[in-house]
Amino acid sequence: MKQGLSELGVLFIAGFGPITRDAESSRALYAETLGLPLKPYGDNKDYLSTEDGELEGCRHFALWPLTQAAQSCFGRDDWPADLPTPQAWLEFDVENIAIATEGLLARGYHLLISNRQEPWGQKVTRFLGPEGLLLAVSETPWLRNP
Repeated sequence: MKQGLSELGVLFIAGFGPITRDAESSRALYAETLGLPLKPYGDNKDYLSTEDGELEGCRHFALWPLTQAAQSCFGRDDWPADLPTPQAWLEFDVENIAIATEGLLARGYHLLISNRQEPWGQKVTRFLGPEGLLLAVSETPWLRNP
């Protein structure tokens, strides 16, 4: 495995996409108008995503409903009023999630979730960037090259 791009161990962009408030309008733009190969992820009809390799230059592109982003970070469907509402999400896969998480904490970042194991096998730490992006460092095994 190649060495990370920083002392946090960033390897690649694991995923990116808009955080949607109107799933149908976003689907119409990205899937119909732009022609992106978006499909529902499992049984989740509002989380539309590409598979690895379907969209050149991005391992995972997805329309992520705000309610689902809030659920992922706070365990509820509404985004807290005291935090900026994110317009997009961006995840960086890292060599070691524990080291990256500690590096973020050492630099004073407020973490929304910290080194959490998701049911689908990904480990993730989420936080808000200064521009309002919902950012994450993650270990996503199925996106890594063998």
